[in-house]
Amino acid sequence: MAELFVNQAKQYAETRPSYPQELFQFIASKTPAHDLVWDVGTGSGQAARSLAGIYKHVTGTDTSLKQLEFAPKLPNVSYHHTPSVMSMGGLEQTVSTQSSVDLVTIAQAMHWFDLHAFYQQVKWILKKPDGVIAAWCYTVPEVNDSVDSVLNPFYSIDSDPYWEPQLKLIDDKYMSIDFPFEPVEGADHTGPFKFVAEKLMDLDEYFTYLRSWSAYQTAKTKGVELLRDDMIESFERAWNEDGPDQKVVKFPVYLRIGKVGNA
Repeated sequence: MAELFVNQAKQYAETRPSYPQELFQFIASKTPAHDLVWDVGTGSGQAARSLAGIYKHVTGTDTSLKQLEFAPKLPNVSYHHTPSVMSMGGLEQTVSTQSSVDLVTIAQAMHWFDLHAFYQQVKWILKKPDGVIAAWCYTVPEVNDSVDSVLNPFYSIDSDPYWEPQLKLIDDKYMSIDFPFEPVEGADHTGPFKFVAEKLMDLDEYFTYLRSWSAYQTAKTKGVELLRDDMIESFERAWNEDGPDQKVVKFPVYLRIGKVGNA
């Protein structure tokens, strides 16, 4: 599904939220070693940047060469453009050898994967028995009651025909996604665990974020403009009702996390 984000790769990199540091601290507390991470579907490197501050090396892979162009260049992060399906040989050559990775992360991407094939690779490459897989997604942003009352029908009604079916897994906060792993130490389930990402935005940045949606791009290719003048006016009225032009936009983040065990 990399082609969905080619046209708006720059917008995606600029407007998507950075994930909260509490999320990475929680994940890191569950991995006994902090040597090597495989960040799958790394995109423009939002997660890789934070992981690089905790782990010795991060290998980020993605099927979109365009998104990788906007990923941050860091000394302990390597990026690789990969096919949508990698062989075990390709995995070993690109990422690492069997039972050698401490952590596999998937930020806002696992709903696109062939999970059966992917989980085989995860169980092959993670250290046994304490290698950790962490997958998370974020749902629609929250600003305040006025703005959210415009966004919610815009998301669930206006844009709904243009979302890919896989996105329903995000609406469900990854609760229904297949996740055959053991709870990590200190937990009695694999989640979802909730965190909150925050990003300061003005209205133009908020519109840029909405235009980075894959549904917006899909509608545009069909000749449909989701952000019509009347919709823009509704957002403007709601945004300007109170407070400064810049507002804290909150993105609820939902994490599934587990360890590989001896599988």
